[in-house]
Parts: sequence; structure tokens; C-alpha cells
Amino acid sequence: MSTRSRLLWFLPVGFLVLFFVYPVGTLLGTALSEATAATWAGFPSVAAQVLPFTVLQALLSTVVTVAVALPGAAVLARFRFPLRGTIEALAVVAFVMPTVVVATAVGSLLASDGPLARLLPAGADHGLTAIIVAHVYFNVAVVLRLVGSYWRHLDRRPEQAAACLGAPPWRVFRSVTLPRLTPAIAAAAAIVFLFTFTSFGIVLLLGGPGQATIEVAVQEQALFRYDLPMAAALSLLQIVVVGLLLVAQIRLSSRVVGHDVARSGRLRAPRGARETLAVAAFVVGYLLLLAGPVVVVVVRALRVADAWSLANFTALSSAREGSVLFVSPAEAIGNSVLYAVTAAAIATVVGSCLAWVVSRGRGRGTETWLLLPLGVSAVVLGFGMLIAFDTAPLDWRHSFWMVPIAQALIAIPFVVRALVPALRSVGPRVRQAAATLGASPVQVLLRVELPMVWRALAVAVGFAFAISLGEFGATLFVARGDRPTVPIAIYRLLGTPGDANHGQAMALATILIVLTAAAVLLTDRFRSPGAHHV
Repeated sequence: MSTRSRLLWFLPVGFLVLFFVYPVGTLLGTALSEATAATWAGFPSVAAQVLPFTVLQALLSTVVTVAVALPGAAVLARFRFPLRGTIEALAVVAFVMPTVVVATAVGSLLASDGPLARLLPAGADHGLTAIIVAHVYFNVAVVLRLVGSYWRHLDRRPEQAAACLGAPPWRVFRSVTLPRLTPAIAAAAAIVFLFTFTSFGIVLLLGGPGQATIEVAVQEQALFRYDLPMAAALSLLQIVVVGLLLVAQIRLSSRVVGHDVARSGRLRAPRGARETLAVAAFVVGYLLLLAGPVVVVVVRALRVADAWSLANFTALSSAREGSVLFVSPAEAIGNSVLYAVTAAAIATVVGSCLAWVVSRGRGRGTETWLLLPLGVSAVVLGFGMLIAFDTAPLDWRHSFWMVPIAQALIAIPFVVRALVPALRSVGPRVRQAAATLGASPVQVLLRVELPMVWRALAVAVGFAFAISLGEFGATLFVARGDRPTVPIAIYRLLGTPGDANHGQAMALATILIVLTAAAVLLTDRFRSPGAHHV
């Protein structure tokens, strides 16, 4: 490895060590050094309260998500029809939608005065049902993209042979198709379980009494009970469990690559009444699922005193000195955009270097530990940054850069996942030819590989921006009180009584929906044909 190549390796490693390993290690080391016998004696009791619910809600959310998405994956894998691209785009928008917005939307959809009020019992807008609905909305794209793409490229000759031998469609699916889909379903389920196990904002806003996950318990112990040792002990539990889940997820995902797939998967128009009805049901059902919660938020933002009005939006620019936000909500929008642009730039630079290293096949284990920012609680990360960077010479706690750096840490794994397949698709002969002509590894990267993978790079930048725009957990700790982001502003407004505050929260949520959707839809235009990154 040349000196310049080593620089591409040391840059991301140094960044992650300084801004991820050091803060988390400092938090755990400081807290555990202050732990007492009483802390460890009470830990089993606290863990017994939160771990079962954490596992239960993640397991139920995963099962329901797979059950809801699997029929949709079947339709996307086989048929070409109008609105197909729209539904795929809406699913990706849902995946990166800010947790505060989704919680607000689901709460409004299931509320006693919501559109589903007559179909649900009172209080359905908070509790396990609301949490599962929000998680399904978030994660349906994972199953649709992964299983649908895999299913589309399966060799269909075994199914055709079984049908020729007289097997009915249900038996063909159960005996032939489903066993061959198992690797993709298992990989998708593992990803969904990982995301729901580490869910913070959804459970924080929608959870009922006694319904706290490990991440919510960490926040409660650290901020409300001021029991830092207990928070650290719970963080250790979460890190260990998530580390095991990451290893399992990566192993399951590795089985999907190149497993029993054909070279091409052609789509066709639905034939007959049965297929036409299945496609129509898919389109209607998924439009309601993916667009319904968003529409409810927009309608509530535009309804004031039972009349249509823009009052909630015009009020966003009013001064709020001394209030819960300290600044106008309009300033929070500017803060969010500025932070997100900066975080996307940081995540793209660091993530591109990591993707280059991983794509070269140096250290396959790298792909595991670079995902740790996704597994470690955003609460732990944000709180760790507060503790680690509060004394000289690293007294950066009040620095502008703390927020975009925290957001970039969350986005880096997505950047890597978007770029690695594209970089690996560049043939080694192309790199060898450039090297033969005298190009250094860095020149090969900048002048040969990047022009060939610019679409994937555009997708990475767009996803990094969208994810940073809606990041809530870590930002809640590191953002200054006078510089809140939109998710924090929504959270504070929802927690403040008054119709005006609630209406402004809905208006802010609508603006965040528009910004996120615009970023994702613009990004999706650069997606290469056949790509299925989530």
C-alpha cells in the first residue's frame, strides 16, 4: 500500500477514533469508574424492565413488516405497471423520513380525532400498536428493495417446471419459491430487527407508560434521573447486543449475494383478472400506507379552527424569545439545512475513503466495525461527545461542528453501503490499465473510478443529507439551546400545551417532509438501473 493509499485509510480511521471511539469510551469509562455496588445491584432490575420490551417490540415490528412487505415484493418482482416508480420512491422517502415526523404522523393517524378513530380503541395513538405501525412505515422499503430485487432475479425455471407437473400456485410458492427466497427474507428481517431494536425517537414519542427500550432508558437515566453509571451500564448492554446483531446481519446478507439468481429479471404486464386485481390492491394499499400518514400531517398543518389556513406556516417566522424554542421556528429550518449540508459533506468524504478501502478487499472485518455508529445508541454518542469535549484542549462542546459531526457519524454507514457495490463493479483491468500508464492509486480513484461511480456518489450525498436533516437522538444532546434543529423544535412544540404550538409543530413537520422528499426524489433520479440500495 502506497503512502497516499495509507492516507485514504488513516483519514476515516482517525475521524472515527476521535469522534466516535473516544467520546463513547470516555462516557463509559467515566461512568463505570463512578459505579457503586448499588448501581450493579440495581442493574438487573432495570435491565429486566427494558430488555424484554425492547426485544418484543423489535420482534413484532419485524414480523409485521415482513408480512406486510412480502406480497408487495412479489408484485414488484414480477410486474410492470403504472405508479410502480412512484411507490418505490415513496418507500425510500419513508425509510429516511425523520423519526419525529413519522411519530407525529402516526400519532395523528391513530388519534381519537384521526381518520381511523372509529376502527381503533381509545389511546391507540400511543403504545405498542402505534410503535409497530411507525416501524412498518419506516422499514417496509428494506424488505421491498432487498427481497423484491432478489426475487426478480431468481431463475424462474424451477417454478415453471413445478407448474407443468400440476402443482397449484400456492404449492409452487410454498415448496419451490419460498425456500429459495429464505436468504433474502432472513437478511431483510435481520436489518429490520436491528433498526427497530435500536429505535429511539419512535418509542420516545409513541411509547406508553412502562414501554421503554434500552435507548429510551439510557436517556431517562442520564437526563432525568442523573444516574450516569446506570446509563453507562445500559449502554454497555446495548452495545454488546447490537454488536452480535450486526455480525448476524452481515453474515445473513453475505448469503444473498450471488445466491441462485439469474442474469436478468424481466418484468411483464399483469395477465388475467387475478394478477390485475393483485396489482391494483398493491397500488391502493401501498399508496395508503406510504402516503396516508404524510397527508394527515399536511392536512392538520393547513387546518386552523376547522378552516383551511396558512396561519400555522406564517406563525413560524414570529419571534419566540423566552419560549420553549428561544428562537423562531424559521431559524430552526435554517439551522437544520446548514447542519445537514455540512454533515453530508463530512460523511461523503469520510465514507468515500472507507468505501474505497472496503472495495479493495482490505480487511473484510472493516465492514462490520464501520457500522457501529448505527448500532451504538445515538443518545450514548451525543452524551459522550458532551463529556469528552468539555475540557481543554478539546473543549468543543459549544462548537458549531459538534452537530454536523454527530449527524455525519450516523450517515457514514449509508454512504459506504451506497458506494462499495459501485466501486467493486469497476473492473480490476481498468485500474490496472490506469496504473500501467503511470497513475497513482489516488489518481486512479479521482480520475478513473469516481467518474465511473458518480451516480452512486450522488445517491450517497443525497442520503447523507436526508438522514442528517432528520437526525434526532444525538442532535438532542449536542445542539445548543439557541440553535435547535427542526426535529428538536417539533419535539419541544409537541411537548408544550396549546393549539398554536401543536399547529406550528405540524407546519414544521410538513416542511421537513417536503425537504426530505425533495432530497430523496432528486437523489433517486441518479440511481443506476437495477440498483437496490436502501
